[in-house]
Amino acid sequence: MSLPEVLLWMQLRGRLLNRQFRRQHPVGPYVLDFYCARARLAVEVDGYAHSTADRPQRDERRDAWLAERGIATLRLPAELVLSDMDAAVRTIAAELDRRL
Repeated sequence: MSLPEVLLWMQLRGRLLNRQFRRQHPVGPYVLDFYCARARLAVEVDGYAHSTADRPQRDERRDAWLAERGIATLRLPAELVLSDMDAAVRTIAAELDRRL
């Protein structure tokens, strides 16, 4: 796991809003950074590499594949996680509220 993922996991493993998250959760051909089964929500921490080469298109195909299976993807920039963890957690909490 990258540093932003480790730091976010420290927040999520405390059962954010009483929701259990799994880390490095496999789904089909993919491994999700974090996954809340109850909300069917994948949380991905995207570093710089996610904006280079063909990565945006690959991420789009991956998100569509997950959506076809009822799993929403919330992508957070690694920079946000590192610079404002509270905002990152609030964003996740708002998405959990919306989905549940």
